Amino acid sequence: MQFGRVQDHPWVGAPPQDRILIAKPGEDPPRVGVEQAGRREICPSRQQAIRFPQRRFNGRKRVVRIEEGDHVSSFCHLDRDLRLRPDLTFLSDAIGGEVVTRFAPSPTGYLHLGHVVNAIYVWGVARALGGRILLRVEDHDRIRSRHEYEAALLEDLAWLGFEPDAGLTPLRRQSDTPEVYETALDDLRRAHHVYACECSRKEIGGERYDGRCRERGLADLPGRGLRVRFGPETESFTDALLGPIAQVPSDQCGDLLVRDRDGHWTYQFAVTVDDIRQGITLVIRGADLVSSTGRQMALGRMLGRTKAPAYLHHPLIRDPGGEKLSKSAGDTGVRELRASGVSAAEVIGAAAARVGLIDQRRPLPASDVRVLFER
Repeated sequence: MQFGRVQDHPWVGAPPQDRILIAKPGEDPPRVGVEQAGRREICPSRQQAIRFPQRRFNGRKRVVRIEEGDHVSSFCHLDRDLRLRPDLTFLSDAIGGEVVTRFAPSPTGYLHLGHVVNAIYVWGVARALGGRILLRVEDHDRIRSRHEYEAALLEDLAWLGFEPDAGLTPLRRQSDTPEVYETALDDLRRAHHVYACECSRKEIGGERYDGRCRERGLADLPGRGLRVRFGPETESFTDALLGPIAQVPSDQCGDLLVRDRDGHWTYQFAVTVDDIRQGITLVIRGADLVSSTGRQMALGRMLGRTKAPAYLHHPLIRDPGGEKLSKSAGDTGVRELRASGVSAAEVIGAAAARVGLIDQRRPLPASDVRVLFER
């Protein structure tokens, strides 16, 4: 449910309140839309006004995700099965051809149960659809990436039993193909406004860049980043789990950084270029990355992509404080669990249980994860 004019809702006053009204579990329909005008947010009936960063349900830090800008930002799913499993017919129709997805870890730490959840969704959904899986090592962050982390993630992935169809031999690393990103940047420059930016994160002060270097005509020199200008267009897509979503990238992040001040390609740019050149038709990733979707769709179109991939953003495992698992989480690290004598099937079963794909912990071999989605 969505309200056409947020400012007309009786619970919204002036000046704009720093609050969000959210549905109480079990009282509202399974899917709850949220529309935001400035910093005012509303939901359907029977809600409670709270400060967004401070609310938790069932150990999760938030039920709905709010993004900057006047647009529908996300959804709250209260129906468990609807939230966890995609409609395979919908996904197949949305893709409209060969199903190609990717498992794309970053070698900036060791694998933990959160990565296993992603692998369950990637292999499970892809195999249920008869699709292919590409392994891609996303080592665009040259400061934090380590060879020992790369070796460990490959070893752990093999031990778990998740075998990709391509990308393992030879291993596909972003750092091995700098010319691909240079070529994409040249293409971007020819057709769109790309400019140098010398602003630091501290100077920007948040996620959204205000365009202060856009018209300065700065030279592309060491120590300066590169940005591409985004227009005011709305990017709309239907997520396989979250439903219809609309985002305005220029409101969310401003002009997108494609190369940082250290000369490294950014996540947003590198994955968009890779998804195009590798023919990815289905992107499966955690719900914490849903805000990246609109900007990657816009950037992909600038780079010549005529049809965006289908998207599925799955639930995350949270720690007891409601935060997403980190790569330093030793109690959920694959290598620690493995060293303690836990089997690969038990690790996969534990991850599946943590997000509710199975009711109780039980051994679940990698070869069987497809059955979780074939209902």
